[in-house]
Amino acid sequence: MLRQTRLAGESADYLAAREELRLAEIELMRRREQVAARRRALPQGPPVDDYVFVEGPADLNAGDTPVSEVTLSGLFTAPDRPLIVYHLMYGKSQTTPCSMCTLWIDGFNGIARHIARNADFAIAAAADLPALRQHARNRGWHGLRLLSCGDSTFKYDLGSEDKDGVQDSTVSVFTRDGDGTIRHFYSAHPRMADDIDQRGIDLLAPVWHLLDLTPQGRGDWFAGLDY
Repeated sequence: MLRQTRLAGESADYLAAREELRLAEIELMRRREQVAARRRALPQGPPVDDYVFVEGPADLNAGDTPVSEVTLSGLFTAPDRPLIVYHLMYGKSQTTPCSMCTLWIDGFNGIARHIARNADFAIAAAADLPALRQHARNRGWHGLRLLSCGDSTFKYDLGSEDKDGVQDSTVSVFTRDGDGTIRHFYSAHPRMADDIDQRGIDLLAPVWHLLDLTPQGRGDWFAGLDY
């Protein structure tokens, strides 16, 4: 068994509290695993439309013609692979890219090749493709599949856009049956309840969890686009 770190000068009170915390951390880990198992055991999800997205080259600019369309089914690279889509809050009523979404995607850009070992992954936004590509260039996103879906009902149907075009960040998972039917498996939103406004998908980014290790905690920290 790995020895727990002991530093010279630690008081008995500190050691006792740290041991209680270690046990609580183990309990939390096991609870997370239980929740993940319940998620995997969800009943079969409903079929969804084969939505159409627009994508194009990394150097696409305003005035250029997007080069291709791709369907939701076309994002699957194999029948037995799930598809993860992150809904970026950008486009329609969201005239500037969401800074929190951008934080998440900054991280996804670094790990996309690892995700690709087990799942297909894409970013979808209501913004037109040249604007989306410009934001990607500004952020240095080179390892992500970026899709514009502003002309479809994809985001609205999945709950990441309302009838007025107001955007919300969401992550959705899809599966494909042997006969080609696309099914919705799971979606998560930041707003989990009336009193939980921002915590629903914070497990997707390490920033808060690193801040939680510090004496000050995460506090009221919020991401920005200009640092």
